[in-house]
Amino acid sequence: MQRIDWSAPWFAAVADGGLALESLNGAEVAPRLNALGHAPVRFVPQQALPDGVAYEQFIFDTAQVPTRDNLHDLFNGLVWHRFPLTKVGLNRRQAQAIAELGGVGQVRGPVRDALTLFDENVALLQAPPALWAALLARDWQRLFVDGRGLWQQARMVVFGHALMEKLVQPYKSITAHVLTWAVPEALGADLAAWDAWLAGELVRQPLVPKPFTPLPVLGVPGWWPENEAPDFYADVTVFRPPRPARA
Repeated sequence: MQRIDWSAPWFAAVADGGLALESLNGAEVAPRLNALGHAPVRFVPQQALPDGVAYEQFIFDTAQVPTRDNLHDLFNGLVWHRFPLTKVGLNRRQAQAIAELGGVGQVRGPVRDALTLFDENVALLQAPPALWAALLARDWQRLFVDGRGLWQQARMVVFGHALMEKLVQPYKSITAHVLTWAVPEALGADLAAWDAWLAGELVRQPLVPKPFTPLPVLGVPGWWPENEAPDFYADVTVFRPPRPARA
């Protein structure tokens, strides 16, 4: 945890919990997460997961999250604390998908794939319509250069815990999957309200096809000093143009 800069904008949603964890004694992640206070689950050592039982099913059946002593699971626990309603909703939909498939097989299926991607790599965006239009078109010039001033009216929040883990050591090509369910501007910066809204959308919205669009997160204005350079967004290996439509 000494490597984590909790002041970085991509950790804003979980920074309070992260700083609180740093103040706790002990090397094991699970008891430290439990010490943060109320959560809809309890964190237990990874060994508590029985052989042959799916991770998501175990959480659904027991309200316990098997947790390893690593950054990946630490961030997962912090997201459970910050977005408890959404995490419960994701787990419920995973359990439903497992039941519909008749158990866990070699193929996860499109719904479980989408849920896993959501859980691991999603970012949430609240932004003016002009920014949304540019993002969905993958028009990086319009999104980040022409529309740069509009980002003062936008909020991006990292949700995926694998994405957070990557950002401990940031590099230019780290790409989030932005959820295309636009966060209502009426919710402001209240992340508890975002959580309630998002949990409700999980009940109503389809997950196939996947409701995500890519965004290299270090391109967000104000998130990375290097993106102030005029040629930062000219790197087509990172800011890739949209694929041409098939005939």
